Amino acid sequence: MPPYILRIDCPDEPGLVHKITGVLFNAGYNILSNQEFVDLEAKHFFMRTAFQGPTQPDRVVSYLQQILPAESIVKLVAAERQRIVILATTEAHCLGDLLIRHYSGELPAQIKAVVANHETLGSLVQSFGIPFHCVSHKDLERAEHEQRVMDVVDSYAPEYLVLAKYMRILTPAFVARYRNRVVNIHHSFLPAFIGAKPYHQAYDRGVKIIGATAHIVTDDLDTGPIIAQNVIPVNHTYTAAAMVQAGRDAEKIALARALRLMLDERVFLHGNRSVVFE
Repeated sequence: MPPYILRIDCPDEPGLVHKITGVLFNAGYNILSNQEFVDLEAKHFFMRTAFQGPTQPDRVVSYLQQILPAESIVKLVAAERQRIVILATTEAHCLGDLLIRHYSGELPAQIKAVVANHETLGSLVQSFGIPFHCVSHKDLERAEHEQRVMDVVDSYAPEYLVLAKYMRILTPAFVARYRNRVVNIHHSFLPAFIGAKPYHQAYDRGVKIIGATAHIVTDDLDTGPIIAQNVIPVNHTYTAAAMVQAGRDAEKIALARALRLMLDERVFLHGNRSVVFE
């Protein structure tokens, strides 16, 4: 049987680890790894457990819900490659990096399709044997364009959406449809330099590091819970254009790392913060 991942997100109380692991032990399962964290200020408990056994753990979730605090969130998933759809515009570096990682087996996901609002990246995507859909936004109201995008996305039933330099601001309706399931890469070390042209903002401020941030998309632009970040040192010799070029490496690394963490069920959202079990 493949391993399973058990996620627990609940108010803290004494004895939770004992209760949870006891359920698995008594049912005959072997724990492969276990990580837990308590936010002492919020009095909240998080736990990720990988386990394996001879039978499918159909009753584990219902039994845990009976013995854990009332507000507990219990999630059980098989450790299998999850479905994702990537949204892009015209920039190839983040998308190309994910396609190569997928091709080489480094990414624990099934890339079901790429959806873009320009034709530019079609040949790149199709060279990897992955469906490419161009849904142009030209002459369309934002709501109509997003509905067309959602229709394509929903046909693949993805667990997650990945914005690989998708240069369109999503509406609250789109975000709500895929709540906590959209991962974006922003080309700055957030919370610095939110919005457009962050490398130019960084150049104007004379920063000594530039970075990239992968985060969950929320209604507020570039302010969702942060999953992963990467930085690169720069100095006074860098032009804004040179910062853009250097920052692409940080963007690829941060996005790939964040996506792997999400796919491995290692990210717990906690208000506007995240708990990440590396």
